[in-house]
Amino acid sequence: MTVEVRSQKMTDPQLPGWMVPPPEGFTAEDLDHLPDLPAHTELIDGSLVFVSPQKDFHSVIIDLLVNALRRFTPREFRVRREMSVVLGPRQRPEPDVAILRAEALVGPDATAYQAKDVLLIVEVVSPDSETRDRERKPQLYAAAKIEHFWRVEQNGGKATVYVYELDPATKAYALMGIHHDKLQLKVPFEVDIDLTEIESL
Repeated sequence: MTVEVRSQKMTDPQLPGWMVPPPEGFTAEDLDHLPDLPAHTELIDGSLVFVSPQKDFHSVIIDLLVNALRRFTPREFRVRREMSVVLGPRQRPEPDVAILRAEALVGPDATAYQAKDVLLIVEVVSPDSETRDRERKPQLYAAAKIEHFWRVEQNGGKATVYVYELDPATKAYALMGIHHDKLQLKVPFEVDIDLTEIESL
């Protein structure tokens, strides 16, 4: 469910006060100060986006990718799951997996990372997030110059990974490959992940 930005005030007395957006929409900084905000709330185009209950596939494929990526990721980078990334004043999505530069870590109390420190973003598509994960978020990640983006889709209980790389000329993502049973890559670093392992998790 998305709370759209509206300039008029909401009058429903049962709604918490923080659900009344300012005329210009919420900002990335607001997410750290809104009381009782539901977990994993994202900010897209100034609107709050609330996440539906997670399905088993979503949880398991994230576990598989995080564990595998931690084995392959070079020492100068770190893997994080479900941490928001500030792309701009009104953009703060929460990708399912992100790889960022180790030097960007600021301690255990961090609530978000900056786009300039992110090397790779992974989004696992859910039924309620198809348009965001397939269209809007990639546009935002590309505009923020995040070089690598993977989109994971469920096909009959199996994972398909769409691998994209930022084209500096067009400033948009170019599809570099579609991977079904095995994810083998040389860029941004060498990766060899057996996607079929999801069946045993």
